[in-house]
Amino acid sequence: MTTHETPGAAAGFQGELLPRPAAAADESSAHVRIGYARASTVRQSLDTQLDSLRAAGIGRIFSEKISTRALVRPELDRAVALAREIRGSGAAVTLVVHEHKRLGRGIELAALAEQLKAAGIGLEFLTGELQGSHDPSGVVFTVLAALSAMEREYIRDRTLEGHESARQRGKSIGGVSVVDETMLSMALHLRASDYSLRDIAARLVITSGKKKGQRPSPATVLRLLRDYDQRAEVAENAS
Repeated sequence: MTTHETPGAAAGFQGELLPRPAAAADESSAHVRIGYARASTVRQSLDTQLDSLRAAGIGRIFSEKISTRALVRPELDRAVALAREIRGSGAAVTLVVHEHKRLGRGIELAALAEQLKAAGIGLEFLTGELQGSHDPSGVVFTVLAALSAMEREYIRDRTLEGHESARQRGKSIGGVSVVDETMLSMALHLRASDYSLRDIAARLVITSGKKKGQRPSPATVLRLLRDYDQRAEVAENAS
């Protein structure tokens, strides 16, 4: 059987743009937003964060109750891995959280932002000092660098206060004397990059005191990071 078309009908189709099906839309125009929520303890509720993310239209949300002391945050890792996978397909991706403190503080947040920037993944904070959407090449990374500097300054001041208090009581500082702000900053950066305690210790160098030039032990690194996390958690719960 032969199908016939009238000349007028054929000409009409040639002069009109047919609607494109949704599946045929350019992938580059797609924008995927992935949510992440975290509470520090099992007693803390995630409801506020989850409600905020859902109200913002986020459909895929990763959440966990895990301390800032944890070296690995499985659900955050899963969220970032999914974001990288989607970004690799050509779609724009943004990681959305209620507030920047849910991702970490200071150096840890800056280290995560660097990873997202390298993968071309955006950040969006629904509230807090950094509220808004941030392009991977945007000014937010300058802000995060400033936060890192403030965090280092805070750590340095707290360390000096502790040393001075110990000296006034006539007590030695002990193993803590091998630690300075530069070492702490590097240790936090390496931890954020998923290095083990042994690997972190192998990359640090003691810069002062009797052990100058030596490597700290993994146990010293563990105490260093644990003390930092405890201070950060106290500050977070108080805010």
